[in-house]
Amino acid sequence: MIHGVKIIPLRQIVDERGKIMHMMKATDPHFIKFGEIYFSCAWPGTIKAWHIHKSMTINNVVMSGRAKLVMYDLRKDSPTHGMLQEVFFGEDNYVLVQMPPGIANGYKAYGDKMVILANCATEPHDPNEIMRIDPFTKEIPYDWSLKNG
Repeated sequence: MIHGVKIIPLRQIVDERGKIMHMMKATDPHFIKFGEIYFSCAWPGTIKAWHIHKSMTINNVVMSGRAKLVMYDLRKDSPTHGMLQEVFFGEDNYVLVQMPPGIANGYKAYGDKMVILANCATEPHDPNEIMRIDPFTKEIPYDWSLKNG
């Protein structure tokens, strides 16, 4: 696991009417602060990567669909510098993934429906706070193609 990344199982309360999907509350031990929440939506096969936040911690949850989240530790002072980590999450693995700043991250939607990914960030969006890199860059040793076998 990448140093500082947390994967927190989340609770769902299901009954015949539907369900409640918990995400985060101010009393959670992993709560830092609230900046904004937004939803990223992607059709199956879509790749949304790479994003690197300079100061923001992000908290991702897939509310609907399934996604493969990929993280690459770019932090020079990290004990896991240069490490890759994948997390498959969504309807069949309902977890929150918390990422500190300095980790390149992105996701690929898979399955048969649109992914709705919620991000509860510690800061409001600032275009000067985020760096973006092409998903197919050679700077990050990752192949987004389907792996069979």
